[in-house]
Amino acid sequence: MKPITPCLWFDGQAEKAAEFYCSIFPDSTITDVQRYGPDMPGPEGEVMLVQFRLRGQEFAGLNGGPQFPHSEAVSFVVPCETEEEIDRYWAALVDGGEPAPCGWLKDRFGVSWQIVALEAEAWMNDPDKAKAQRVAQVMLSGFGKPDLPAMRKAYEGS
Repeated sequence: MKPITPCLWFDGQAEKAAEFYCSIFPDSTITDVQRYGPDMPGPEGEVMLVQFRLRGQEFAGLNGGPQFPHSEAVSFVVPCETEEEIDRYWAALVDGGEPAPCGWLKDRFGVSWQIVALEAEAWMNDPDKAKAQRVAQVMLSGFGKPDLPAMRKAYEGS
């Protein structure tokens, strides 16, 4: 059985978006570009569908028109092991986009992402509920990039 592949709907920017994402994530590549032909709903020769792989996950980008803009109802989680990864992915994805609370952001194409510190996820699952609550409060109070040092201090109780 083939894996499930997310398909992102764009208004003429699918190839640019795929190129942007592939430039950010290692082990990523565009695997196919299909163009509108004669007697198809889009302009002949324009990109219809872009298939690409980000860190092993298959995606498709469809240039379907302006009818369905992206929303926060769907987002992609980027698990980060280090503060350097958090900084790198945040800076790259938010460039031309906009930050949101709790490590969320919208990129320049309107796609929502969550930059997640794996260490903070572990802290929030700590059996010591007071520690987990302090970390959650720091995470929920921030607007923008996850503040790993602040979450670490909260977890340690300092």
